[in-house]
Amino acid sequence: MELVSDNNTGYVPLYRQIKRLITESLVSGEWAPGSPIPSEMELAQRYSVSQGTVRKAVSELASQKILVRHQGKGTFVASHSQESTKFPFLRITPDSGEGSSGWLIRRILAPEGEESIYEEIRLPGSSFETIEESMIHDHQCMLYSMYESIFNVRIVYVEERVKAIIGEGEIVDRLGLLDGAPLLKVERVAYTYDDRPVELRRSYCNTTKHSYRNKII
Repeated sequence: MELVSDNNTGYVPLYRQIKRLITESLVSGEWAPGSPIPSEMELAQRYSVSQGTVRKAVSELASQKILVRHQGKGTFVASHSQESTKFPFLRITPDSGEGSSGWLIRRILAPEGEESIYEEIRLPGSSFETIEESMIHDHQCMLYSMYESIFNVRIVYVEERVKAIIGEGEIVDRLGLLDGAPLLKVERVAYTYDDRPVELRRSYCNTTKHSYRNKII
């Protein structure tokens, strides 16, 4: 395999080219979330490079939590296996915007039995052709798991913005609050492989009895 240039800024290291090829296989669905990928030796033979080059590419994908290594078992495509909460209110409607269409999911989350989070989740129709309420119920509100198992869309990372706001309208009505109640707005964009955004989520949180907590690794 020959080295290739990267936007005329220099040569791309060989292991990064292998990383790119592995990512392309993930994008194409060759290896589904939760499934094993070929061994380092098999990948080295497939791409005609050294095992050390493959190991470096796999290590970088593992550090980004795209792949997961299990001692004695091999390397697997990372998968969402846990995401659980209660939702006493759930509504799914078509969502249309400029030059695009998709789905709008509205729901109330009730961690520890307290209805404290109102969410609006927008999904593109290009990635999610049909969404029904029964799908979400069947997956016990584990949306990322549902994306994987039904639509083969794996969430790789998310970006969040947090802002204090004054609540009004349907948001406070659903949370049983009055207009003017202080809320914490969390806007999240979730991305799949190749840095492609596939979910926009806005969460409006009543922090009277709850705190926002985020773990950064």
